[in-house]
Amino acid sequence: MNAPTISVAPMMDWTDRHCRFFHRRLSRHAVLYTEMVTTGAVLHGDRDRLLGRHAEEQPVVLQLGGSDPADLAEAVRIGEGYGYDGFNLNCGCPSDRVQRGTFGACLMGEPDLVARGIAAMRAVTALPVTVKCRIGIDDRDAYEDLRRFVDIVAEAGCDHFVVHARKAWLQGLSPKQNREVPPLRYADVHRLKAERPDLRIDINGGVLDLDAAEAQAAHVDGVMIGRAAYQNPYILAGVDQRFHGEPAPAPEREAVVEAMLPYIAAELSAGTRLSAITRHMLGLFQGRPGARAWRRHLSENAHRPGAGVDVVTDALAKAVRGQERMAA
Repeated sequence: MNAPTISVAPMMDWTDRHCRFFHRRLSRHAVLYTEMVTTGAVLHGDRDRLLGRHAEEQPVVLQLGGSDPADLAEAVRIGEGYGYDGFNLNCGCPSDRVQRGTFGACLMGEPDLVARGIAAMRAVTALPVTVKCRIGIDDRDAYEDLRRFVDIVAEAGCDHFVVHARKAWLQGLSPKQNREVPPLRYADVHRLKAERPDLRIDINGGVLDLDAAEAQAAHVDGVMIGRAAYQNPYILAGVDQRFHGEPAPAPEREAVVEAMLPYIAAELSAGTRLSAITRHMLGLFQGRPGARAWRRHLSENAHRPGAGVDVVTDALAKAVRGQERMAA
């Protein structure tokens, strides 16, 4: 049996290129996703800013938001030129802005349109084209609704679905509430895999650690971790050894910080603000002595004009001292 895929969910305002570079210092094998990028932005926006990435992020998947098949195909053509390893169509985001653009979770009500989009995307690339969806929307949340959506989209050639095990309420709940209020229904996703063993099915939603990921992996092909991987990123350090049999131990937190320093220096030289990078690193020492000193020093100093690498090294020194005091 192949090792289950462990991935980090695409999260708006979170999983940007700095976040992904940092996460890659923790795991070589975890699959990373971009934030959702709309087809309109890809076609008409600043592509280098939106799609630029570091070669060391791989494997990384570009998540697209859109519904027009021709636009999706063109966005894939452009994205392939930036070296992504695959493309994912967002059929799960419930925000009002996304709904007004006729993409995201509302697309679960239009499986034929999604199928045309997938067919158009697959026609222009040999790379994987996948779908991220919910188990349902509004009152169309029976298992049969999910199965019908998947069957129609799979017929267009999609063989990999990432399913958030909560339905989405398109009216009345905020995106944050849609991540927390509708109950998790893991059994629906497990059933989908059992009934469609020919498809690759990954599960998303409420997975807080690698123990939970391993439990889910007994039923599906992969597990996507969202906020837990962002708020406590060091959990990713256990992925390679636990799921891929890597003999090397997980990197120490201090070594992860050291590995980030050349990247930070290069980005600062290119005009990037320090806080744009360090905001993704705040949770690195979560649950460890020195975590508060680490977070506080970065939070208070990284945003200041001219803040440099020394802010990070000073924060690390404070974290290490906190650990030493605890051990004394």
